[in-house]
Amino acid sequence: MNDLICVGSVAGSYGVRGEVRLKSYCAIPEDIEAYSPLTDEQGAERYPLVLTRPIKNGFAARLGGVETKEQADDLKGLRLFARRDQLPSLPDDEFYHTDLIGLAVYDTGGALLGQVKSVQNHGAADLLELHGPGLNATVLLPFTLESVPTVDLEQGRIVADPPEGLI
Repeated sequence: MNDLICVGSVAGSYGVRGEVRLKSYCAIPEDIEAYSPLTDEQGAERYPLVLTRPIKNGFAARLGGVETKEQADDLKGLRLFARRDQLPSLPDDEFYHTDLIGLAVYDTGGALLGQVKSVQNHGAADLLELHGPGLNATVLLPFTLESVPTVDLEQGRIVADPPEGLI
């Protein structure tokens, strides 16, 4: 299991004084500040974080060591990570996206359908993007209790009951 969880990303600079546009992926968006300092994907660079104000689609924020608009521009696209032990533990029916990616997906008869490539959300509910040798194209499986009755992180597998005609 990955020890670092992506909690946000830098969308670019905000203003001319070195603030960044920050997208938070936390269930309660402003909680991202509580996990400071955040790191890059390797855990090498540390970024102390202070939210300065809410803006459209995120927050204006200060990252430690970023003083100019140019430095903030250079960080555009940076994904920010917190350690798993900093984050709240989840109820049994909730999962961090990073834990689902790569899991094998089987149907209710035990046949391998594919693997989870990504977790997407286009507004209504989470979708598991599946890919695999038996699939003609990428399949987006609704991540609902009806379609995904079992997620077994210890065994690295998901049991799915896809809607008729999806796969």
